[in-house]
Amino acid sequence: MSEASPRGTVVVLGIFAADLAFRAPRLPRIGETLLANGFELGPGGKGSNQAVAAARCGADVKMISRLGADAFGEIARALWGGEGIDLRFVATDDAAPTGAAFIYVDEASGHNAIIVEAGAAKKLSAADLGAAREVIAAADIFMTQLEQPIEAALAGLRIAKGSGVRTILNPAPAADLPDEVWPLCDYATPNESEAGAITGIEVSDLESARKAASALVERGVGCAVLTLGAAGVLVHSAETSLHIPAVDAGPVVDTTGAGDAFNGGFAAALARGEAPERAARFACAVAGLSVTRKGAARSMPSLEEATRLLARTGAAG
Repeated sequence: MSEASPRGTVVVLGIFAADLAFRAPRLPRIGETLLANGFELGPGGKGSNQAVAAARCGADVKMISRLGADAFGEIARALWGGEGIDLRFVATDDAAPTGAAFIYVDEASGHNAIIVEAGAAKKLSAADLGAAREVIAAADIFMTQLEQPIEAALAGLRIAKGSGVRTILNPAPAADLPDEVWPLCDYATPNESEAGAITGIEVSDLESARKAASALVERGVGCAVLTLGAAGVLVHSAETSLHIPAVDAGPVVDTTGAGDAFNGGFAAALARGEAPERAARFACAVAGLSVTRKGAARSMPSLEEATRLLARTGAAG
């Protein structure tokens, strides 16, 4: 691992998806047409959201992805370029579209339901990660999720772990994963439903969250970081178990991308040398700010905003 960037370097494997977000009082039933009370088109995709969050939180970010040769792909490149994200390992596919996502946002609570099509990023492979081996090996953090093929995520984790680079797996959406994955993860960051799907332990309170986190550690994860929504986050390893409360930044407007905000903030803080507990506190502030704003990538706060919120709420630790 190199010492190229004093800000810390985060390499993100993931997809971009154009988010088509509809605000409505409920989801339509099969065969029903329902009028929405608002629509927005914006940038999304877990990998993209996390990369933007990490960049705004001060990290030197490098993206590994695939885009279509279309208008949505142009939006992605413009977004990433504007955030200073390194695009050398973002390929363009002339035969497949850029990813897209349908997002239902409940107008009363701000909670959402999402359907994602990864598009060109479904072709991400171990070869793409092999081509980026040098940049992965020089990073402080390698982070991935599961919207692109598992084989690509596994290849990236292998390269990073073999190079002494700390790894973060955000296992979202939840999927059946080979046993080999877990020992490659220094940090695994599922939410409550994902932790339940992976471990078979329903997460409904702090006690059950600890049981699920322990099950992940038993599988080989170095540290399980369970995001618990309004209840905050649990940072759990073989040595310690710490519950960190959520950071209240104001009324919830839209929870789309909140988990990605947490992961991007967490990766950026780790990359610049913060301990896991302090990194998780910082990430809670990043996520707390993101839900007070509409959209996914566009809702990600800056390092200065998150730092001010922690100071104001006394949650800096």
